[in-house]
Amino acid sequence: MPELYLSYLRNNVRLLARRLPVVAGRLTASNYNANHSRLLRPSYPLRLCRMMSTPVPQVNASDLSIERYHILSDTTMDTLLESLENLLDDLGNPDYEVEYHSGVLTLLLGEKGTYVINKQPPNKQIWLSSPFSGPKRYDYSEVNDNWLYSRDGHSLGDLLNDELSKALNQTVDIRLGPSSHIN
Repeated sequence: MPELYLSYLRNNVRLLARRLPVVAGRLTASNYNANHSRLLRPSYPLRLCRMMSTPVPQVNASDLSIERYHILSDTTMDTLLESLENLLDDLGNPDYEVEYHSGVLTLLLGEKGTYVINKQPPNKQIWLSSPFSGPKRYDYSEVNDNWLYSRDGHSLGDLLNDELSKALNQTVDIRLGPSSHIN
């Protein structure tokens, strides 16, 4: 096993040199202790750095009161549930199902995947897990009167309309727009 690992490292030393704050020449078999660890350890301490493919999470401080958050998020979740139930009823596919329980909405699309949309009261956000675009966190924007993803500025409703239209091969409008009608 160590020989296979060392071979892998020799073939990918340029990639590792860019990712790790170590000089490629210092990654040698002498730094490998098979009895102690499966990882190469440099002969000096590494500085800590983030080596992930996704950017650092953004935390937005919201001026929204917790009461207002609950009113807006509950209304949004209820609107989503009603729109998705109507959509699935129109489609008539027994593999498709939508459920809402304890602030978590689950949309099952059979082989196409599962959406999970849930409230996050501590952050005053709505979180979405999509089988197509992955996880996203939506903050309510008073200026835009909508739930927006801070990294790209797109709204929750727009993303769901686009993705569901592609997944279901038909135009979908879940009617999740501005929330100004909510007090």
